[in-house]
Amino acid sequence: MTTQQRTARIQRATSESSIELELNLDGTGTSSIETSVPFYNHLLTAFAKHSLTDLTVRATGDVDIDVHHTVEDVGIVLGQAIRQALGDKAGISRYGDALVPLDEALVQAVVDISGRPYLVHGGEPAGFEFHLIGGHFTGSMVRHVFEAITFNAGLTVHMNVLGGRDPHHIAEAEFKAFARAFRQAKAFDPLVQGIPSTKGAL
Repeated sequence: MTTQQRTARIQRATSESSIELELNLDGTGTSSIETSVPFYNHLLTAFAKHSLTDLTVRATGDVDIDVHHTVEDVGIVLGQAIRQALGDKAGISRYGDALVPLDEALVQAVVDISGRPYLVHGGEPAGFEFHLIGGHFTGSMVRHVFEAITFNAGLTVHMNVLGGRDPHHIAEAEFKAFARAFRQAKAFDPLVQGIPSTKGAL
């Protein structure tokens, strides 16, 4: 186990969005989220709460065109911050697995802090990707956010929607399942010495 502080602060500005993000992987789940996309605020708040990650996000962007750029760019920065905060990954559990219900929705997420970006994502019901959740957040953005996070954080993530009808419930269950699995994976394991890989690096 390391005494290193697992924190990160990243700023990113493009012609499409401006983002300031801070996180602490060893927090209590407190958050202050303002992305100018209300349902995304809700999802990121759930991620912080259930992963025990302190998270602050301030993001603005061209949401008058579409929420796509802002949502994707926050996912990119969140992934970069996770990767930075994890450091050398010494002493972590590395793997996490969670099965999370939200009323009729049920989602399984498996996380490997592998250093190899890979996302396997399936099970969302037909038409989910076209649904406007809260009138502004397209269902297709859920997978897109996880693509941005996994690629930039260097995570392997398997996400499977096992059931669900309400798009709000499905999306939220996905974020909560990811959060719980990530919480396990990032946690320190007192039995692990050094890097949990036969290669000696993750």
